[in-house]
Amino acid sequence: MVTLKQLAKELNVSISTVSKALNNSEEIGEDTVKRVKELAELYNYKPNKVALSLKQNKTKTIGVIIPDILNHFLAKVLFGVEREATKYGYNIITCISNESLEQEKESLRLLANGSVDGFILSLSEETQVKNEIEHFKTTIRQGLPIVMFDRVAHDVLCDKVIVDDFDATYNATKSLLLEKRKNIAFISTLDGISVGKLRERGYVKAILEHNVFEPLVLKIKKKDDQQKKIMSFFKKNKTIDGVVAADSSSGIIAINTAVKLGLKVPKNISVIGFASKSDSFHTIPKLTTIRQHAKEIGANAAQMLINRLQNKSETIDVKTKIVKTTLIKSKSTL
Repeated sequence: MVTLKQLAKELNVSISTVSKALNNSEEIGEDTVKRVKELAELYNYKPNKVALSLKQNKTKTIGVIIPDILNHFLAKVLFGVEREATKYGYNIITCISNESLEQEKESLRLLANGSVDGFILSLSEETQVKNEIEHFKTTIRQGLPIVMFDRVAHDVLCDKVIVDDFDATYNATKSLLLEKRKNIAFISTLDGISVGKLRERGYVKAILEHNVFEPLVLKIKKKDDQQKKIMSFFKKNKTIDGVVAADSSSGIIAINTAVKLGLKVPKNISVIGFASKSDSFHTIPKLTTIRQHAKEIGANAAQMLINRLQNKSETIDVKTKIVKTTLIKSKSTL
């Protein structure tokens, strides 16, 4: 592999001149920059990133830990992180915790050993259920900043990017109440995590304010057959005329189940679910969705972390950025 020293020798210039030319320094003339870059391209020169990171005490790499790669929302957040990081010359290394506390801890240990400059992460379900946060505090004490998104630990002093989960379901439920719906249910597969609890609270607040009927909640566990649970729930509660779903699959299954039972959507029942634009195409009629703007969440998380990395000498107060959701009306509501 060709080195800076070899390039400098062949061009009869100093190693410093070659380095500055490759980095487009204004100290080096255009002709020299051109000669250096042409020779570097000829030899397919690539900087030694390990040596560079040791010299600069920076890896220009961000560690991203997400709980589930098959989750469409998390995959889109990852896309937003990667796109924004690339703008600033950062690479990303992604680890999947698979909702496991131990795997999450291991990913932090692995990458904190000189591989990354900081972390962007969303907590695993097991971490939230057990409320274990010491591994995050340890990582921050090592000098590696963390930005949490979506599922966050409020007792960890770090930057966070969240959506208005409580307000989103509160407003969605209110919109169904304005349709004169008389028995609105809340369906969720997210009871074990913070976002699921916040979404349920938003729904409950809207119902109790209305003071006409009691909250009606279906919580579905991972081991449950989601379709069977929702079908049984509908058959047991035949007066349901509105559904707010805390996740995309519950919203999609709720519409399909209502149609199977002979209900007309939205004439007999309205359904709203947290989902992306592409998710809404999986139902007939199309699902009215609460959009979380996943790419924007990822971009914000990357910006916050990079800002902290580039201003390490300054004391920057930790911040929580709230990304507002959007209720996109479609054919499953009046």
